[in-house]
Amino acid sequence: MLRHVLLAISKSERAERLISTSPLTAGVVGRYVAGDVGEVIGELTRKGLLVTVDHLGEEVTDQAQAEEAVAEYLRLPALLPAGADVSVKLTALGLRLSERLALDHAAAICRAAAVANVTVTLDAEEHDTIPGLHSVHAALRKDHPDVGVVVQAYLPDSLDRCEKLGGARVRLCKGAYTAPGAYTRPADIDRSFVRCLRILMAGTGYPMVATHDPRLVRIASTLAVLEGRDATGYEHQMLYGVRPDEQLRLSGQGARVRVYVPYGSDWYAYLMRRLAERPGNLAFFLRSLLSRR
Repeated sequence: MLRHVLLAISKSERAERLISTSPLTAGVVGRYVAGDVGEVIGELTRKGLLVTVDHLGEEVTDQAQAEEAVAEYLRLPALLPAGADVSVKLTALGLRLSERLALDHAAAICRAAAVANVTVTLDAEEHDTIPGLHSVHAALRKDHPDVGVVVQAYLPDSLDRCEKLGGARVRLCKGAYTAPGAYTRPADIDRSFVRCLRILMAGTGYPMVATHDPRLVRIASTLAVLEGRDATGYEHQMLYGVRPDEQLRLSGQGARVRVYVPYGSDWYAYLMRRLAERPGNLAFFLRSLLSRR
């Protein structure tokens, strides 16, 4: 119930105005959203961690907004170290205006990323955008075979998606949205995650295991060994500000660990989804708002 409430709040303009303008919000935002993105990337890289960087913003309402987002994404690859990744939300590129528009914009970003020796991953969003996401991804792979895509385990067709993504870079996550007919019980989502993980680890693509759940992290590592994958054959992905010690522990053991680093002023919806995922994050946020210490 709390998760659904927070996801609803993430779409409330009134709540956004209230929370965004609070002078006490900056501290908690800084925990999950990079202020100086270059500084954060440098720090993580020096620690031996990989990065995927997301310029926050989604659900643009006109082409001018989409072009502004594209301009930012076109600047981003040159700022990243080789081997980094750019995480892109297609609604920020105009998916709700036109699938063709989003495809053209994403292709331009992929070309810029290739020049800088970085990759691009298309992020998953609300359930009604998923068909467009996979359509754009399939089209992009013809010229950019290393472009990645996200599959959300809470959706009942996630297993079918994984089976059809042979050879692709796939970021598997639990999902931070709601959808009709979707799995809602944590145990059901976890089971779906593991089923998808088995398909990806046994396949010919590159699994990107996006979870902080210790049990699922262990299962991913075990499946990789059973399928004969070494440390270069898959990676763990975790969010900036969430379980940083675990990120370093896994990296110290030789695993590839990539940190999802969001930046930009349009952080409200992203932060609300992070709070919906973890009740402990909500407690931290409320303490920050109620205390100046």
